[in-house]
Amino acid sequence: GYPITPATEIAEHMSRRAPEIGGVYLQMEDEIASMAAVIGASYAGVKSMTATSGPGFSLMQENIGLAAMTETPCVVVDVMRAGPSTGQPTKTGQQDVMQAKWGSHGDYEIIALAPSSVQEMFDLTIEAFNLSEKYRCPTFLMTDEIIGHLMERLAIPEPEKIRLVDRKRPSARPSEYLPFQAGEDLVPEMATFGEGYGFYATGLTHDETGHPRTDSTEHHAALVQRICEKIRKNVKDITKVERVFLDDADVCIVAYGSVARSALAAVVEGRERGIKVGLLRLVTIWPFPDEAVEQVASQVSKILVPEMNYGQLVREVERSAGRGKVASLPKLGDALHTPEEILAQAVN
Repeated sequence: GYPITPATEIAEHMSRRAPEIGGVYLQMEDEIASMAAVIGASYAGVKSMTATSGPGFSLMQENIGLAAMTETPCVVVDVMRAGPSTGQPTKTGQQDVMQAKWGSHGDYEIIALAPSSVQEMFDLTIEAFNLSEKYRCPTFLMTDEIIGHLMERLAIPEPEKIRLVDRKRPSARPSEYLPFQAGEDLVPEMATFGEGYGFYATGLTHDETGHPRTDSTEHHAALVQRICEKIRKNVKDITKVERVFLDDADVCIVAYGSVARSALAAVVEGRERGIKVGLLRLVTIWPFPDEAVEQVASQVSKILVPEMNYGQLVREVERSAGRGKVASLPKLGDALHTPEEILAQAVN
């Protein structure tokens, strides 16, 4: 890890807690090295993560691309703040959601979850690791300063009741192992460095053995297609949304993260006033839950998308909604939408 406001508390806590439970906390010289260390730790056989905020997330993008290309299970927590550049380090925002999807160059897929409570910070951290291990791809927990500094009660289950997923281990002997050979699920088995399975892991275009094939358009096309399709073909398994009062809604608010809390309050207030308004809360933002948005767009007269940015995920909502009416409610400058603001725009 590497300290950065407003994510530093994660590093501070993990530096104490990780050694107590047999883990390792490693502070690096910067975010570039931190992401590299996460990749190395994962290939050494452990579940690894780091935490950062906007500027650090920018520095991590090169190695996030490497993690995507080498199909490295890893988790990054981005406690978003107001940008661009240094921006407002102590203020909240949701300005990294498109960066999470498109931050590194080339074609690849990632998974990104957006918690709206302290309980979900716990639950979705576990889910992020499970998805990352299952699909061998970088997985992001896209929270924000409000949720990052929120204090709430949470329920921690008994360890034996927590569902944990581990990466597929090699079924072949070391001499027959092909590190990037995938079956029907398009996800290769993953060996651990030091266990006798010798293989290459490179950011260059490679074949099933891991050896570079930069001269082959066929190998490049097949590789990129596979690392994208292993996510795209499993959108229903990966994506989660929460539907509130949508059965008879005329207006739907689509929200995520801390803004979804204000949106829920707006929906409750609206219902008390006889307004048929509902909420579609995006728990997963990448891959985008197109089907859920398309479905709700077909049954309501208007969709409102409040975000603490200048209008980012609303473009995905517009794409999924087709001819449906979609309105954006952007907000900048350390200010969470109030329920009154959201409800006023919903009925406008």
